[in-house]
Amino acid sequence: MARILYFTRDYTTHDHRFLSALAKTEHKVYYLRLEHGAHQFEDRPLPPEIEAVSWAGGLRPVRLGDGLRLLASLKGVIRQVQPDLIQAGPIQRSAFLAALSGFHPLISMSWGYDLIHDARRDIFWAWATRFTLRRSDLLVGDCNTIRQLAVDYGMPDERIVTFPWGVDICHFSPASAESADSRATEKEDTFTLLSTRSWEPIYGIDMIARAFSQAAQQHPELRLVMLGNGSQAELLHSTFAQAGVSDRVFTPGQIGQAELPRWYGMADLYISASHSDGTSISLLEALACGKPALVSDIPGNREWVTPGENGWLFQDGDSNSLAEAISSAVGQRDRLPEMGRSARRLAEMRADWSNNFQVLLSAYPQVLKSGGKVAGGKIAGDKIDA
Repeated sequence: MARILYFTRDYTTHDHRFLSALAKTEHKVYYLRLEHGAHQFEDRPLPPEIEAVSWAGGLRPVRLGDGLRLLASLKGVIRQVQPDLIQAGPIQRSAFLAALSGFHPLISMSWGYDLIHDARRDIFWAWATRFTLRRSDLLVGDCNTIRQLAVDYGMPDERIVTFPWGVDICHFSPASAESADSRATEKEDTFTLLSTRSWEPIYGIDMIARAFSQAAQQHPELRLVMLGNGSQAELLHSTFAQAGVSDRVFTPGQIGQAELPRWYGMADLYISASHSDGTSISLLEALACGKPALVSDIPGNREWVTPGENGWLFQDGDSNSLAEAISSAVGQRDRLPEMGRSARRLAEMRADWSNNFQVLLSAYPQVLKSGGKVAGGKIAGDKIDA
């Protein structure tokens, strides 16, 4: 049994997934939260087996001037908890602070956006990325895109573990999706698109609005369900109103994990215009529910969507390309059941969280045994290619 300090930026659905899995192991796990309000809050409580640690952070968004105070408090937490290892992420926030503390062994966990987007923001963020990776004994990432970016920033390939974070393929399944009611549709011959991403610029949500408004002019059967909310709400509603399609857009707000499969079940096609993703969990949820996907042509999505087999890709940042792809999908709706079955098979093979999580568990003993750097390709050899 090891004492693990799980140090994360906020409390999200992804944190709940990791902590729930860790709670079922023999390890004693402590939870440390850097910020409050940085992301959409997860409404499910911490698993009772996980012990939350009080410290100077975790009360509000972090500001640059908080660094020294938080570092001193983190060192105090380390003395109090005496962990055998720290697992921290994202890279430039929680993992960076853990690296500054000098603690080993340190497992840094990439959240995708930290290497795809944040590392490129400016010189300081690039330096913080390199600093953290140099002082990490292991890096955990969810796709090969993250793996290559980490190598580019100086992380030895043999100290990287790659596995898709995955989903509960029993909860997200065609059977659970089929229990959906028909609240989002008006008649059986509608064609419904489903978006589950936050209404923020990085997710290209404005492109979905423009593309749907364009495609809807040609296809009166089109409907759009947009879960969630965010800073671009006013822009989205304005776009739909100007195009005269507001009555064909359904916005039910934030939906809890328990209800999500029903919403996938309402859809004919999952859609995402994200400009930046590693392995998108919402994409995996859709595939597991047997839904074909129409997603932006970015590296993380190309690892999961094969055009014409389980979905389609469109040119990132091009709303005309997305509108054309929507129209093409409507014209091929008879192929959707077959493509949905292919999507489900892929999820069963590569996106089963209960299987994929074992890769991380197998890494712990090796890191602990080494007391520091893990080399020789032993960890890398255990990866599940994504």
